[in-house]
Amino acid sequence: MVETFEQISPADFFYRNRDIAGFTNPTRAIFSSVRELVENALDASDLHGVPPEVYLRISQEDNGGEEGEVYILRVEDNGSGIPARHIPSAFGQVLFGSKYKLRQARGTFGLGGTMAILYGQITTHKPVYVASSTGTSRTYEYKLMIDIQRNRPIILDRKAHVNKTRWHGTVVEFRLEGDYFRAMPKILEYLKQTAVVTPYANITFVDPKGRLYRFNRVTTDMPPPPEETFPHPYGVDVETIQRLTKITDCRNMLDFMQKHFQRVSERIAHGFLENAGIGKKKNPKKLKPQEVVRLVRKMKEFKDFLPPRARCLSPLGKDLLKAGILKELKPDFIAVCRRKPSAYSGHPFIVETAIAYGGDIPKAGDIVVHRFANRIPLLYDEASDVTVRVIKSINWRTYKVSPDMPIAILVHLCSTKVPYKTVGKEFIADRPEVRREILNGIREVARRLRRFLTRKEHVERERRRLSVFSKYLPKIAEFSTELAGKKQPPDIEKLLKSVRRFE
Repeated sequence: MVETFEQISPADFFYRNRDIAGFTNPTRAIFSSVRELVENALDASDLHGVPPEVYLRISQEDNGGEEGEVYILRVEDNGSGIPARHIPSAFGQVLFGSKYKLRQARGTFGLGGTMAILYGQITTHKPVYVASSTGTSRTYEYKLMIDIQRNRPIILDRKAHVNKTRWHGTVVEFRLEGDYFRAMPKILEYLKQTAVVTPYANITFVDPKGRLYRFNRVTTDMPPPPEETFPHPYGVDVETIQRLTKITDCRNMLDFMQKHFQRVSERIAHGFLENAGIGKKKNPKKLKPQEVVRLVRKMKEFKDFLPPRARCLSPLGKDLLKAGILKELKPDFIAVCRRKPSAYSGHPFIVETAIAYGGDIPKAGDIVVHRFANRIPLLYDEASDVTVRVIKSINWRTYKVSPDMPIAILVHLCSTKVPYKTVGKEFIADRPEVRREILNGIREVARRLRRFLTRKEHVERERRRLSVFSKYLPKIAEFSTELAGKKQPPDIEKLLKSVRRFE
């Protein structure tokens, strides 16, 4: 038998292996579709610099699916919109998008939205409807399908309308097989947690039964948008260097190091090249393969490179994180911590932690954990996540915390490259640098909680002691008056007032 060889397109690969992107079954598929499209909508609004207005609707169509129902999923946003020439490829071509720049973004692979549409097509064989405008005089509408074998969009219909109101944003609507009622708890939890980390967004959700869920913004303040950056010397490999040498216009290595890498000054570049044994006047385009390999190895060994810049990141900040937690969880106590920028393998990251007590937080028999990465709530595979492992490693009795207390811990990791373990973006890998920052952040807010609980215990002890005192004080005053042979009992109001302060 002769073995045959063939090449498949990226769309065909994910069609055959959709489980790795989180589309394992109708329940998980409808949740993943909602998540991916909502994240795209929020990213588009963040980059445009306007507080997001996201409208999400899921409506039931018929019973056509064998495993689940067929639903119509529609998401609208007021984001930056998509230029007309890019709309077909953005929604009809796998691994085409704007997520491949070196800056923080919710999406990582430029895959999720198109993967949801691909899943809808292979389960219902219906096209996707897209309408978008960048705020110009025209709004464009498309009906598309994906040519899976060639990874190309198939344009079924295209229309252009006059945009009198200068609307900007995107509307996406398609059909997919799903099981909404099994996925409903996860979808609602996802939207609630999204509202925590985007307190500046209005999110409206209409479910298949017509029930309206509204998550209102409490502020119009937004985090500063991340800036695109250059790679850091500690985070490059041989392929990166080879690509840079092909596109560079630098005539020597001294200029090459300063232009294409972040935080490399002339002094640092000179010291590095001398350490690496590469001439500063050498043309980077003439580097031999063995010289490229030595250059990368020496980059990882050189100790004088400065840490990566954090301007390519967009953390929430203490005020916004606190506002989101107060809005959704309404706790009696909250402590928020933002760690200083750090890095792993040359990739900058910032960890933000918070701990909340009381309010609407349930007594779950254990600490409630909310995990976020680049403002994405992570709801699956919790046990594998580094955050959960860190929380379990802490001796909580040191912080006066018991399992029956209504306590929630929130950890937000933002980075240009979040160390996800899977394409489905469900849990963060246990990197030593990331673990250390999460641990220190949780310890800091836990110490503040301990001080709060200590004061609370003290107040409770005083309240119990003084409540007993207030109960028997009038009787003591009465008996004392009789024993003294007086008619007028002593004034005990001042003492009772001090008692009532603790009640």
